[in-house]
Order: sequence, then structure tokens, then C-alpha cells
Amino acid sequence: MMANVTDLQTKYSKLAQEYSKLRAQNQVLKKGVVDEQANSASLKEQLKQRDQSLRKQEQEMDSLSFRNQQLAKRVELLQEELAASEAKGKKGKNKGDSPSQHGLQTQNVFDEDLQKKIEENERLHIQFYEADEQHRRQEAELKARLEELEKDSEQHQAVVDEFTTKYMETTTRLQSDKARLEVKVQTLERESKECRMRTDECQQQLRRCQSELNRQVKQSSSVIQEKVPFNDTKFSDYNSLNVPPHNRKHQIKSRDVAGQALSFIQDLVAALLNFHSYTEQRVHIYPLDSSIEPISPLNQKFSQYLHENAAFVRPLEDSFLQLHQSITEDTVTVLETVVKLKSFADIFSSYTHFLQKILPYQLKSLEEECEATLCTAALTVKNQELQSDMKKVTSVFEKLKNYINLLALPSVQQDAMPQSSTSAVFTQLAACLHSLHDAVKEMSKHYNQKASLEQELPNVTQKLCTTTECLLGSLGSLTNSTGKIATFFSNNLDFFTSSGYGLKGSTLALNPLQAESMLANKKKATAYIHAITQPRPQTVPYREALSNRRILTSSTESREGLTQQVQQSLEKITRLEQEKEHWLLEAQLGKVRLEKENQRITDLEAQLTAVLGGSLNVQTPGNNTVAPSHEEAEMEHKMTGKETTLCTSLVGMLCTTPTVEHVGDEVSREQLIKTHYMARVGELTTQLQISDSKAVHFHSECRALAKRLAIAEKSRETLSEEVKLANQNITRLQDELTTTKRSYEDQLSMMSDHLCSMNETLSKQREEIDTLKLGSKGNAKKNKGR
Repeated sequence: MMANVTDLQTKYSKLAQEYSKLRAQNQVLKKGVVDEQANSASLKEQLKQRDQSLRKQEQEMDSLSFRNQQLAKRVELLQEELAASEAKGKKGKNKGDSPSQHGLQTQNVFDEDLQKKIEENERLHIQFYEADEQHRRQEAELKARLEELEKDSEQHQAVVDEFTTKYMETTTRLQSDKARLEVKVQTLERESKECRMRTDECQQQLRRCQSELNRQVKQSSSVIQEKVPFNDTKFSDYNSLNVPPHNRKHQIKSRDVAGQALSFIQDLVAALLNFHSYTEQRVHIYPLDSSIEPISPLNQKFSQYLHENAAFVRPLEDSFLQLHQSITEDTVTVLETVVKLKSFADIFSSYTHFLQKILPYQLKSLEEECEATLCTAALTVKNQELQSDMKKVTSVFEKLKNYINLLALPSVQQDAMPQSSTSAVFTQLAACLHSLHDAVKEMSKHYNQKASLEQELPNVTQKLCTTTECLLGSLGSLTNSTGKIATFFSNNLDFFTSSGYGLKGSTLALNPLQAESMLANKKKATAYIHAITQPRPQTVPYREALSNRRILTSSTESREGLTQQVQQSLEKITRLEQEKEHWLLEAQLGKVRLEKENQRITDLEAQLTAVLGGSLNVQTPGNNTVAPSHEEAEMEHKMTGKETTLCTSLVGMLCTTPTVEHVGDEVSREQLIKTHYMARVGELTTQLQISDSKAVHFHSECRALAKRLAIAEKSRETLSEEVKLANQNITRLQDELTTTKRSYEDQLSMMSDHLCSMNETLSKQREEIDTLKLGSKGNAKKNKGR
């Protein structure tokens, strides 16, 4: 739980850093947009000023043309006056010298004035023409410059809008993630508080258990030292109790180290994937662009191989993740028991074979770049250096493969490598990782130099520049990840070379059977400790135990007697039940007989009334003495029949004398018995109906419970499948999230670099505009001075 909280806190801090970085970049973009808008406004203002100056110069030109026309008219008038004066001079030649001299002087004055006006007009024409040409040239240059700047501003605005939308989407997504994480953090904080409370309770229990265990350990050690001498000091290997203890600290350290190595492996896998993918894109762009003309067959084959890089690179992360998951606190982590290391070594070997397969194509591709027409000598030298760097990186990966296979060998073959050889392999592996970091760093440096030389070529496109920048970014991340792995391995080299498990007094390594026995002993010890820490029942004194035994013996005898009584009671109950059934049948038969007898009595009474009524109508008064005797005979006959019925009643045989008093008692007793049995039969019928209804109710409840159980089983199965699918989706989404996050980081770094370059270009453009402003001001001052 605490690990989850720390992971969430680290993720939240990373998200906060990314959010602050995005905000800073957004501020930079906003500033760039504002600067562009200010530049556009200033350019528009300059354009207005230029238009105003153009209109002013046009007005000046109009005024100058008007002045020129006036001067031309003045010249014509002067020429006419000159012609008239010449004509007058010819007419007045014969006159005195003084008028001719006066005419010559005036003519000379007019000629000089005319010559000055002509020179001034010529000079004004020249200045006007030069100013007009310069103004038109500056206007054309400024219009072209303004169009270029407007195009750049539109492009920058489109880029800024695109970045703004992306940043807004990223910001909203990050805010939603932040809110969700805050809710999750709150729940985790509550859980952590509960865990702290439980931890405090557990710590108190642990202190009590530790004190109890220390007491028991002291007692046991004293007993062992005094009474159990079993150690074989001469041959420690034959000692039956020389079992290595389970090192929990070593397991926790192994788990922590494996987790750190997993994060570094994930970074390495991401860098390798980006490097191979961008190399494939570069092959399609340079030296020949596949969108314009087909590339060479060798580069096509090289691109095909590079397209398959994910099948060799991604299993590295998956296999190491399985290795990390196999290391827990309840396992034994040594080279002989880490079986998953063999699968990682096999996958690393397959990736090394992949590098060896693409190495000739890489070298040939660089040779094709050297054979290009525009390839310079310096670029050829850098390509040759890159060829040697790629060979060196491939050879270092080959060495790493051999060392990893050696480390994975003890998990397959026992006693394959002693402890000293294992330490040497780990040392060589650390040195090899540092060599890999140096080789990748050198290759990244040469690639940077090559990219700077390629920027100077005339046929370099924007697509190639972008791909090269992405390739350089992947090389930088690859350099960082290899450096982190090498530093991590060197820092933990002592842990790797030291053995956390081993037999006392023996240099042999731990085999898997001993590890299994160690874990079995650990489980037994845990169960024993758990058993002895449970509260024990209090002891009973001896006298109380004896009295309890006597009570138990007597209770056993009494139990046997009671068992016999219970059996007799059960037999009696069974017999009575049978008799009850019999008497119930008898009661039903008696009821039927009673109904028949009542019907017969009713018939006889009806016949008797009929007979008595007829005899009274027919007989004479003299026959009155015979009637009582007949009635007595009928009564006797009735009593006789009644006596027979009572003798076979439900209560047994009854002999009574046929008197009137006994007849009333017998009838009332029979009625009471009948009423009792009828009430009893009604009660039993009611109980039977209640029992039947309860049985039906219980049966329906059982059926409903069975259906609910079946539905619950089905829902449990569906929910388990949904949980599996949800876990798979979570894993897939986490992978997509990591991939997207890495791509976003790369894109943001590229965008930052692009923004820096754009800011540089904008600053250059601003400087050029300032120089143009100064030049235009200087020209305006010169024109004013003229």
C-alpha cells in the first residue's frame, strides 16, 4: 500500500512538472504571438508612412511639373522678347551706338537668366527622376519584404494555434487526471491512515511477540546447549541441521534492485524502438526520397528489417518484467533458482542476432550516402566514423549476450560455475556496460556532427531535418539510459557478487533442492510461531480433574440409562401412534354408524307417528287397554335395540338395564365422547394443513434460493471475466499511456527546439527591419538635404 502511495506521489509530481513545463512553453508561445502581432502592426504602420511619403512625393512632383511648365512658358516669353528685341535692333542699326549697347546689355542679362533657368530645370529633372526611381525601388523591396513577413506571420500563427489547441487539450486532460489522482490520493490517504493505525497495533503486537519470542529463544537455546549436542564440528557438510536460513533482507534488496533495473530496461527499450523507427524513416528520405523516386533494393530490404524491430525489442521488457515478478519475499533469489533469467537471455540473444543481421545493411546505406553527388569529404569521414561506431556497438552487444548467457547457465545446469567465476562474470559485465555507454555516446557525437554538416547541403528538406532531430533525440535518450544502467550495475556490483545464501562452513552454492527445503522449513517455522503465539487454555488442578472424571463417569452411566429410557419412550410413542391411527379409523366408522342409526331412528319415529295417528282414527274406545301394552312393547323393542348399540360403542362393552334414567346418561356420555374426538380430529387436521403449507413454503424458498445461487454463480463467473478483461484493459491502457507520454515528451522537446529556432529567426528579422528603418530614415534625410 505504501508503495502504491509513493508511486502515485511520483506520478503526481511528474505530472505537475510536465504541467509547469507546458505552462512555461505556452507562455513562450504567447509571447512569440504577441511579438509577431506587434511586428505586424509596426510593419503596417511603416506601410502607412511609406504611402503617406509616396503621396507627398507625388504632390511634390506635381508641384515641380507645374513649376516646370511655368518656367517653360517664361522661357518662351523670353525667347519671344529676345526675337522682338533682335528685330528692333536690326531696324535701329543706323541709329547711335548707345541704344545698341543698351540692347546688347539687356540681351546678355536675359541670356544669363535663361541659362540659369535651363540649368536649374535640368537639375530639378535629374533629382526628380532619381528620387522617383529610388522611391519605386524601395517600395517594391518593402512590398516583397512585407509579403514574406506576412506569410511567415501566418505560418507562425498557424503553428501557434495548433500548439495552443494541443496544449489546451493536454492541459484539460492533465487537469482531469489531476482531479482523478487527487480523489485517489484522498482515498489512499484514508487507507494509509487506517494502515498506520493497523501498523501501530501490529507494532505493539510485534513488540509483545518479540519479547515472548526472545524469552522462548533464550529458553530453547539454553535447553539446546544443555541437552542437545548435535553439531558435527569435524565434517560440517554432513551435519543434518546445517540448513541455510532464509534471508529476508536479501530478498527485499533483490526485489528493489530488480525493480530499478526494470525501469532502466524500459527506458532502454523505448530508446531502441525510437532509434530503429527513426532510422527506418531516414532510409526512406535520404539519399533518395521514396515519395519522389524509388529507393535502392538494399535500402528497401534494410527498411523491411528495421520495420520488424518491435518483435525483437519489446520482448526484452516483457521477459524482464516476468523476472521481476518472480522475485518475492517468499522465494530464494540466487543464480541457481532464477529460472526466468534464461528466457531473458534467449530474448537478448535474438535481439543481438537481429543487430548482426542489420549491420551490413547499415554499412551499405552509409556507403550509398557517401556515393551521393552532393556528399562532401567531411561528410564522408563522418560516415566512416559512424560505420566503425556501429560495428563497435554490435560487438559490445555480442559480449553482453555471452555474459548474460553465462549468468543464466546455473539455473539450467547445476554446478555449472563456481562462486569465483560468477564474481568475475559480473565484473566483466559491468565493464562491458560501460563500454556500451562509451560506444553509444561516441556514435551520438558523430551523428550530431554529421547532422550539422548535412544542414549545409542544398538538397536538405524540412522532412529530413525533422527526422534527423528525432534520431538525435533517440540517440541522446539511448546514451542516458545506457549510462544509467552502467552506473546502476557498478553501484550494486558488491550485491551481485556477494551470495546471500550458503551452507555454514561450505563453499558450495545453493541448489534448487536446498532452496525448496529452506522454503518448506520457513513455512513450518512460521506455522509453529503462529501456533505458539496463540492463547493457550488454562490448566486444571489435579483434584478438580479427578472430581471431573468421577462426574464424567457417573454422567456416562446415567447417559446410558437415559439412552435406554429414550429408546423405550420412542417405542411407546410409536405404539401409541399406531393405536391413534387405529382409533381414528374406528372414530370414522363410529361416525358413519351413528349417522345410519340416527337415520333409522328418524324413520322409525316417522313410522311410529304415522301408525299411532292411524290407530287412533280406526280403533274404538273399548280397545284402550290394548294400546298401552303395544306402546310398552315398542318401547321395549327400542330399548333393546339401543342396548345393543351401546354395547358396541367406542368405549367398549357396557351392560345396562333398560330403564329411563340410564338412557339419558348414556346419550349424554356418547355425545361428550363424540364431541371430544371430533375436536381432536379438527385439531389434527389443522396441524396437518399447517405442516403442508409450511412444507410448500419451505420448498418454494429452497427453489428460490437454488435459483438465486445459480444466478449468483453465473454473475460471479461473468464478473470474474469482466475483472480479467478490466485488468487486461488496464495493462493495455498503461502501455498506451507510457507510449503516448514518451511520444509527447519527444514532441515537446522537438517543439521547444523549433520554438527556439523560430525565436532566433524572429530576432534576425527584427534586426533586419531595424536596419531597413535606419536606412530609410537616412535616405529620407539625404533627400531632404538635397
